[in-house]
Amino acid sequence: MNLGSSMRRRRPPGGRDPKDPKSGRGGKSEGWSGGGSHLLLFLAVLLIGSIGGYLYATHVLYAAPESEDEELRAVPDVRGMEVEDAETFLREMGLQVGAIDSIHHPEIVPGEILGQSPLPGQLGLPTGGVELSVSLGPERRPVPDVTRLRADRAITVLQTTGFIIAVDSVESDVPEGRVVSTEPEAGTELALPSDVRLAVSIGPPLMPMPDLVGVQEEWARSLLESMGLEVGEVETRFRFGFSQGEILEHFPPADSLIAEGSAVRLVVGRRGFFQDP
Repeated sequence: MNLGSSMRRRRPPGGRDPKDPKSGRGGKSEGWSGGGSHLLLFLAVLLIGSIGGYLYATHVLYAAPESEDEELRAVPDVRGMEVEDAETFLREMGLQVGAIDSIHHPEIVPGEILGQSPLPGQLGLPTGGVELSVSLGPERRPVPDVTRLRADRAITVLQTTGFIIAVDSVESDVPEGRVVSTEPEAGTELALPSDVRLAVSIGPPLMPMPDLVGVQEEWARSLLESMGLEVGEVETRFRFGFSQGEILEHFPPADSLIAEGSAVRLVVGRRGFFQDP
């Protein structure tokens, strides 16, 4: 028997022996080759999709403007113009008006442009527009009524409102330190800032007290009443050298400053040490 020929006849078709461990390596290598091709195909599709998405975004969704629209222009100075004139001027320069806001200004007349962005001389895009700030003129407010308030509180109210305060002192029956009046009067509408003058009371007018010593009580009463003063407490007292009914003393004393309506206390002479019945 030929042993070699018998062993060759038992080898399965395809030349691989299932009992030979080396014959299994060929099958594993062939399987990896198939999986690797799928992975490469997936990566190629992913790369092509990324490139396509980038091109779509940059050329369709967010396409850059044409070069002629992107040309930068020097922004002219339109401050001091009216809005319509500024719009015409900017259009001639290849620009357009952007957002417009309005603010109060104490000196710029209403409707006049007082600010812009970009600033004059800066470069801007035609599609960007030039933003403008337009004056509403000075803000106007009525003078608040601060009469009868203390001067310090009245000044705080007026300054908070936006007015400039000047203070005059006047004699008045209004209590000292209180506001008597304002100029202009309360309710007058003024542009801010404007001057408002306060008249603050220093109390009623004062007058010198006359010397009544030695005159008769009846005459002293008449004089005090004519001056707008009142006779207060009257005391009688004996004193040598003075006759019945003469003024011995008075309070306030002579030459003191006294306000109209004040009371004057009198000391009047009598005949003896004891009061006559």
